[in-house]
Amino acid sequence: TYAPKLILLDISDINCIQDVAKEILNCYGCVDILINNASMKVKGAVQSISLELDKKIMDANYFGPITLTKAILPNMISRRTGQIVLINSIQGKIGIPFRAAYAASKHAAVGFFDCLRAEMEEFDISVSTVNPTFICSYHRQPAHGNWEASIWK
Repeated sequence: TYAPKLILLDISDINCIQDVAKEILNCYGCVDILINNASMKVKGAVQSISLELDKKIMDANYFGPITLTKAILPNMISRRTGQIVLINSIQGKIGIPFRAAYAASKHAAVGFFDCLRAEMEEFDISVSTVNPTFICSYHRQPAHGNWEASIWK
């Protein structure tokens, strides 16, 4: 067994994910199970949410998990073993009002990991998606008119 090592990662910061993956692989040599369980959401009408905030949500919920997965995947493929899990959301299957960016990012993630599942079968790598219904999350109350602060993490 290995002693646990705390490695901080902002999954929405795509530029640092490769370095973190290298640090993990250098420390432990491999990753047996990768659980992608990070998320960011905002509640608001489509016309009220900035494109910049839409992009941040897409980075955290789609590009972050796929970037981390792609960084770990070559090691799993070379060992012909591993399990990748995406903890997603029911909103990756259905959209509800006032959650357009969140639902879009979760739909994209489901599509990516569904394709990955089919591709990884030949390498004996298991890819699973979990789509729970609504869950209680940490939330910062926004100041009036401050949509940026209405992000759920």
